[in-house]
Amino acid sequence: MGRYTSILALAATLAGPASAETLREALAKAYHDNPTITAARAQQRATDENVPIARAAGRPGVAATGSVAENVIRTGNSFTTPERIGQGSVSLNVPIFSGGAVRNSVRAAETRVEAGQAGLRGTEATTFTNVVSAYNNVLRDEAIVSLNAQNVKVLETNLRAARDRFQVGDLTRTDVAQSEARLSLARAQFQSAQATLISSRESYVQFVGDAPGMLEPPPPLPNLPATPDAAVDVALQDNPTLIASRRQRDATRYDVKVAQAGRLPTVGVGVGENYTNYLGSLGAGTGLGVGQSGASTSVGLNLSLPIFQGGRPGAQIRQAQALRSQAIENTTAAERQVIAQTRSAFAVWRSALEVIQSSEAAVSANRLSLEGVRAENSVGNRTILDILNAEQELLNSQVTLVTARRDAYVAGFALLAAMGRAEARDLGLDGGPLYNPADNYNAVKNRFSDFGSAPSPTEISPTTAKVPAQNATVTRPLDPELDTSVDRSAPLTTGEHTPNR
Repeated sequence: MGRYTSILALAATLAGPASAETLREALAKAYHDNPTITAARAQQRATDENVPIARAAGRPGVAATGSVAENVIRTGNSFTTPERIGQGSVSLNVPIFSGGAVRNSVRAAETRVEAGQAGLRGTEATTFTNVVSAYNNVLRDEAIVSLNAQNVKVLETNLRAARDRFQVGDLTRTDVAQSEARLSLARAQFQSAQATLISSRESYVQFVGDAPGMLEPPPPLPNLPATPDAAVDVALQDNPTLIASRRQRDATRYDVKVAQAGRLPTVGVGVGENYTNYLGSLGAGTGLGVGQSGASTSVGLNLSLPIFQGGRPGAQIRQAQALRSQAIENTTAAERQVIAQTRSAFAVWRSALEVIQSSEAAVSANRLSLEGVRAENSVGNRTILDILNAEQELLNSQVTLVTARRDAYVAGFALLAAMGRAEARDLGLDGGPLYNPADNYNAVKNRFSDFGSAPSPTEISPTTAKVPAQNATVTRPLDPELDTSVDRSAPLTTGEHTPNR
């Protein structure tokens, strides 16, 4: 019951106002159109076909052959070497016993289908994590560009004020140079932030398939674990990558049995119908009335008992056992990786929450400090450099805050993904029914027709070649919490009342 409560809560929180693009909409686009997901689905459909392929080895087989021959050189009479002969046969072979090779091959294929389905879940979760990261990167970098643009405006005002006060002798050339240097650095940082924003938007296009519009802030993530141990307990049960590795390990047990069957006898029943026609050439020239055609029907039991095969079965068994050993170790490695990822994501998430709290306090403190430095400068107790430093410290704390918010959200979603709680079935995505890999498997697992085929493959994921190149234009207003007013007061711009020094 708790899992379904988590699903409903996550689906509800991912919804947002219809006027702007939401995280839920971005995830839905990626779910339906991302080529990594659609390619993984195609790979899974190919894996499904291994089951009917394995079953075919235990099903009856029917074959027909026919030939017509003309003997152009004959050394005997027409009874032993007629001029022409036509032959045809139809045979039915029914396998009865294969040493367990067919049965275990089918079981191995079925187990690998389960592994593939879990792997497909893992692909979805990884893609969704990439989308969440790209979505939040755009929001973060838009805020950083706006902060840097705001900083440039503040420093431009500072520089104009410094030059005005230098003209009236209230400041020195050093004060002006310091303002110029700080403005040049701010402009460079602004350009760098714009380039980063463009890169983040292009990554968004790569994963989602469309350009980011006005993005809504992501909603809070529900039901995050209280401790890393609680997260690991869930991940060890539900992580799709770990489940896939376990199923691959289980399949190798059947592979060993298939290899062992190579040393056992095989038994089958054969039924054949043969027809021969000499096309009027049998007994030609003898004057004897001889039948020119004949038919026969045969029924038999086929037994194949391997006695010596040059060591091939032994090598195949040892090879299968070695591959099983590899799969066992790979499962242990996958478990270690899941544990490490889960604990790491938990640590990053909790750390980012602490950074957010500290950064919010730092932003508030630096804003008060900047106001105080400006006020003290107006009475001559602070220099222009003090103002510049206070403004830079405020900018740094604001950038740290928006970065921490992004890190906390992405780490939180990655934590849910590691726990197996951030897949399509958990997110309640819009845009039609979810893809169910079991549908294709159920449709093909029992097929036996030699003439069945799927429709010709066509492109599913759209190209992004026609999506315009992204720019660094920010249309989203800056969070009021991060907005810093430009000081245009008379004491700053003209040095009114008191000198700076």
